[in-house]
Amino acid sequence: MRLNRGRTATSSLFIGGKWKSASSGATREILNPYDQSVVRTVDEGDRTDALAAVAAARAAFDGGPWPSWTPRQRSELLHRTAEYLQRDRAEIARLETLDTGKTLVESGIDVDDVTAVFRYYAGQAEADSGRVVDAGDPTIRSRVVHEPVGVCALITPWNYPLLQASWKVAPALAAGNTMVLKPSEITPLTTVRMVELIEEAGAPAGVVNLVLGAGATAGAPLVESPDVDLVSFTGGLSTGQMIMRTAADTVKNVALELGGKNPNIVFADADVETAIDHALTAVFFHAGQVCSAGTRLIVEDSLHDAFVAELVARTERIRLGNGLHEHTESGPLVSAEHRDKVEAYVRLGIEEGAKLVAGGKRPDEPELSHGFFYRPTVFDDCTQDMRIVQEETFGPILTVERFTDEDGAVTLGNHTDYGLAGAVWTRDAARAERVARRLRHGTVWINDFGPYLPQAEWGGFKRSGIGRELGHEGLAEYRQAKHIYENTAPVPQRWFAR
Repeated sequence: MRLNRGRTATSSLFIGGKWKSASSGATREILNPYDQSVVRTVDEGDRTDALAAVAAARAAFDGGPWPSWTPRQRSELLHRTAEYLQRDRAEIARLETLDTGKTLVESGIDVDDVTAVFRYYAGQAEADSGRVVDAGDPTIRSRVVHEPVGVCALITPWNYPLLQASWKVAPALAAGNTMVLKPSEITPLTTVRMVELIEEAGAPAGVVNLVLGAGATAGAPLVESPDVDLVSFTGGLSTGQMIMRTAADTVKNVALELGGKNPNIVFADADVETAIDHALTAVFFHAGQVCSAGTRLIVEDSLHDAFVAELVARTERIRLGNGLHEHTESGPLVSAEHRDKVEAYVRLGIEEGAKLVAGGKRPDEPELSHGFFYRPTVFDDCTQDMRIVQEETFGPILTVERFTDEDGAVTLGNHTDYGLAGAVWTRDAARAERVARRLRHGTVWINDFGPYLPQAEWGGFKRSGIGRELGHEGLAEYRQAKHIYENTAPVPQRWFAR
């Protein structure tokens, strides 16, 4: 890994334009989930470091050169960052695989997607200059302009560390904010690399700050601080609820993406071959560690038996292995603790009466014994009241339910506390549109599963979160509206007597 501007390998916090070690001297070893080897040792920040980063971001927002940067200058900064991401694509993809365990192909796609996000918001930085309001009086000039929110705390998850960071950092910069970025303590390496590239692209000191460390010690102070104007968090429901409660004390803005339990509905008239192929990818891509994973397969009763039999056969053939190896189709889970959680859900599914038809165990291959691997798992004969159907397992676990008619499919698809994403498979275009409209999920795919566009909003209904990322509304999260009202011919009102 190339190190920028003379920083040492142990200085992995970026505060006020300088790479620093943690104030406490604490460090953390980052493990490769394939074999538990140490990829790198990084600094472990705490409250002192987090508040120092907030102070740097506050100072950069309130003074210094950044507030005077034009939208064009911010756009150019984002474009340069995108160029550097592509320049270093191979290096960054490899680092993402070592950090998360996902395949190198997946990591390369992530780098390309991150590049697209930076390029999109580079264009958006100059796209919206506000609007003129007709006051009905030629002497009145009324305008609504958009200004940055201020200091943003951006807290990102471990499953897509680089991608999820870009969904926050790029629009925050485009809008003119400063920020403190805190990635998951489990997978921080590509976030460190991205901050290096933003520094190289010319961001002024204090605009982008990076603090590594656990949520309780490095993340909580960001949420509590009165100098932070917005918290954007992607992660688990319980943590999101705690952030909302804490943020209420200082009445700061929050944007939350809190996961999903996503239905994948297949009607009997669907293109079966394609639907099976996508059903596998929907749930087992990145070992199921995807907030929008299609973990709930809902199949029309007349198609169920043949569909599930073929899906199970293909599930058993999925090749697990080192993400750096070309033949690998799926990597390990991210940690031993997370594998324990997945195993607990499998035991729960069996106790609840679901029928285990594939997986449900660690792999037998000796070469996988040192990693956090778990076989792709399928449960059939599931019912909507089961916890494995309702709770986000965040692993390679697929549950299968049946339906007999369109109303039943929609009822099952909406029977969840979450509402992030879902899909419907059918050759009947009218039915596809009806079902898509009725599903209470932020993204609905028709005859597809998983793609997103930087230009299209992403976010969920119900307990899947608040606000949107990507698209125009993803930029709006980092802006606030100001009304400027100008009277060009003021006269005394004489409302009160002299």
